Amino acid sequence: MNKITKVILFSVIVLFLLGIALYSTIKKKFNKEETSTETMRLTPSGGRGMPLNVNVKVIEPEALVDYIQVTGSLIPDEEVDLTFEASGKITNIFFLEGTAVAKGQLLAKVNDKPLLAELQKLEAQAPLAEDRVFRQKSLLEKDAVSKEAYEQVNTELEKLHADIDLVKSRIAQTELRAPFDGIIGLRRVSEGAYASPTTVIATLTRITPLKIEFSVPERYANMIHPGINIVFQTPPDLANYNASIYAVESRVDLNTRSLTVRALFPNTSGRLKPGKTATIEIKSNELKNALLIPNESVIAEMGRDIAYIYSEGKAKRVELVKGIRSESNIQILEGLSAGDTVILSGIMQLRDGLPVTIDNVLQ
Repeated sequence: MNKITKVILFSVIVLFLLGIALYSTIKKKFNKEETSTETMRLTPSGGRGMPLNVNVKVIEPEALVDYIQVTGSLIPDEEVDLTFEASGKITNIFFLEGTAVAKGQLLAKVNDKPLLAELQKLEAQAPLAEDRVFRQKSLLEKDAVSKEAYEQVNTELEKLHADIDLVKSRIAQTELRAPFDGIIGLRRVSEGAYASPTTVIATLTRITPLKIEFSVPERYANMIHPGINIVFQTPPDLANYNASIYAVESRVDLNTRSLTVRALFPNTSGRLKPGKTATIEIKSNELKNALLIPNESVIAEMGRDIAYIYSEGKAKRVELVKGIRSESNIQILEGLSAGDTVILSGIMQLRDGLPVTIDNVLQ
């Protein structure tokens, strides 16, 4: 074997040994990374063999109230556009805009001078007509006149009285009076304007009490009846007001499939005004021994609802049947029992059988 051959053979052996060493180093590194990944997958807390720390809640029966929440409007107890019954020039306006008026109070008047003159003429004829009837009656008692003559003058007197009453009625039509107690709005005419029965002088509104009108879906129709109490708010005012349902529409609306309802609120202070929006809550159901868990502890998975409970140091998956949902909790009909410890945190890291430790028990 010559010198060149020996050098080549030595080089091949060195390269072979270097290849074996490099392969061994790469394999060890790969196995270490694989082991680390598997550890991370099995221990979500990030530490090898460390259980997941979780917050839990022990489920106990408690009261649950179910509410119907709808939106409605405040409307006046009574409201009317005020108009004259007779036509004529407005001679007087007696009310101040935006003030309270009483039933029967004189608010405005149109010209009645021609009617007053006619009334004066008829009333001047009344004494003579009454005297004529008196004389005819005296003569009739003495058989000095016929009964027909007496009846004729008596009929003329009655006709005169009827004419007087008619003119008085027409004079009354020139007066605009409040039909009920209320608050009168802004006037739409001025003195001197010509008014007809179609001319709106102002709007009169009774706001004590107020009505709340709203609609509920037809599925609640059998639960709504007069006497039920409601609670409402008028945003942005967050104060709660209590009212009572006094009337329910006789049929469900075919277009909206809802039932129109009215409630009555005393509004004795007059603070609330008609036209405002009302957010309404109606108690529809009350359960005294419901099992409730927070909404965030329920997971939707493949068309099913699941949760995890703490059992002997491990997470245990349970399938749920849900009931009524409130703003923060949900009723569980099946899947949980009183005394179960529901896991509330780390929900997305949980797996069935995963070791867990309780960090905090929430109330």
